[in-house]
Amino acid sequence: MDTVLVRWAAGRQFVGWDAEGHTLVMDAKAAHGGEGAGMRPLQVFLCGLAGCTGMDVVSILEKKRQDVRGLEIVVEGTQREDEYPKIYVDIHLHYRVTGYGVSPAAVERAIELSEEKYCSVGGMLGPQVAVRTSYEVLEADAPGSPLIDRRGRDA
Repeated sequence: MDTVLVRWAAGRQFVGWDAEGHTLVMDAKAAHGGEGAGMRPLQVFLCGLAGCTGMDVVSILEKKRQDVRGLEIVVEGTQREDEYPKIYVDIHLHYRVTGYGVSPAAVERAIELSEEKYCSVGGMLGPQVAVRTSYEVLEADAPGSPLIDRRGRDA
């Protein structure tokens, strides 16, 4: 069983802790009484979804012996506007896989396996949520070399 503690800090800000002492700050937008000092709870959910599927995809690609150097997942969620609760009705995950000689077919299959079988966070979404995925495979410079991102820092 997983257990977390979430404590109200002030205004609309809450801080959560897990059993290992990791923390997470959540806050509302200023327009809703917050200070914007942390992620909103629904943004935390999107991060959880991306983290869960990302762990699956990396693990599957490693098992397929793909030379993966980086993975970014851009997640866009659209909430319903006409009724409460304001759940996400459409979520799009775009995977950017960087590596050397990574097979697009392997990436596609890894995403499918995560979505259909392994991702626990995604598995909690009901049929009222449309989840769409897309991906791109970016080639690293050379096998064995460190990946340098476009901002000039080691990735």
